[in-house]
Amino acid sequence: MTAVDILFVDDDRAILDIVHEYLVESGYRVEVVDNGLTALERIKEKAYPIVFTDIKMPDIDGLELLAAIKQLRPETEVIIVTGHGSMESAIRAMKTGSYDYLQKPFKLNVLKILIDRIIDEKRLQQEKIILRARVKDRSRYDALVGINPMMQEIYDSVERMRGSGENVLIEGETGTGKELLAQVIHRTSVRSNRPMIPLTCQSIFRNLAEDRYGERVHEILASAAGGTLFLDEVCELPPQAQAHMAALRGESEARSDPAAGPASVRLIAATQRPLREAVAKGILSSDLAAVLNRVHLRMPPLRERKEDICPLINHFLYQFNTHTPKKVYAVDPEAMDYLLGYSWPGNVIQLENVIERAFALGVEGVIQIDDLPAEIRAAGEISRLS
Repeated sequence: MTAVDILFVDDDRAILDIVHEYLVESGYRVEVVDNGLTALERIKEKAYPIVFTDIKMPDIDGLELLAAIKQLRPETEVIIVTGHGSMESAIRAMKTGSYDYLQKPFKLNVLKILIDRIIDEKRLQQEKIILRARVKDRSRYDALVGINPMMQEIYDSVERMRGSGENVLIEGETGTGKELLAQVIHRTSVRSNRPMIPLTCQSIFRNLAEDRYGERVHEILASAAGGTLFLDEVCELPPQAQAHMAALRGESEARSDPAAGPASVRLIAATQRPLREAVAKGILSSDLAAVLNRVHLRMPPLRERKEDICPLINHFLYQFNTHTPKKVYAVDPEAMDYLLGYSWPGNVIQLENVIERAFALGVEGVIQIDDLPAEIRAAGEISRLS
């Protein structure tokens, strides 16, 4: 349990004794005070993340103490406790900044529930602050580019996984960048000094007798020991191979032996099929899905993140300009309208191909409408007419 300092204020010594005994036995660090003035002095000297205060006290009441605490320690969460409850006082407490409102007589376990909830919320807030500090340029993360909220969530997930070796299942349409995401996960992890081995599942067991599937699975896992194994289109694995991989990984993880070859492999799998659909139809076994799906990420199609088209174009222009004597610096505004209005069935890979095509055609300076592929020009003209 995270150690936090809790202050409980009440002019009833019997309540203080009961609360103190319960919270200490529950593993919390708690101080009790029987009047508001003493509590205020304590709070001036020390930051208490959580304060419980009675609303009716002889010197200063709980609402006055709440207001003073919020002025001195805005980050402190205050819970008003009262045996003289009314909607009016509850509303006043909430407006002044009370975290919650507790009516006497209360059950002791309610205190624990409130404390644990506040601790969890503060921990999550701290994690978000750390993530924001680490991920400075939110328009990209390593080789991933995008400002869309779904991309921001992916950046946060990858950042959280930096110190872990959890298996990952990446879902997304063809061309969304599933393998690129796998590379970024590996490159930013503690396994970055070990190889990442990519395998196309459709071809791994081609022309191999079924009775050798188990042997091949073991060989594959052992070859990536200490590193990462990327299984592209994992649903293409034959059912028997899926069973062998799930069983071998399950046994290895149960042993929890980091020295064991297969157990030390991190699996990152990709599929263009929605996970639930693949499992429901028996295309992906539930056992293998359970092994792979420790972290589930979805790469959104480009049509769902069109605000990323401009930063992606700039990214591709920069990449191709470094290797080409003829420079392309921008896209004409009318051509950009065509690109923004297009549905992009081929996703990010298709957009990259459009920019690469412009360089291959010898475009200089600015990409015009006539420099775009025929299908994009046609879609743009239809959009104009509609």
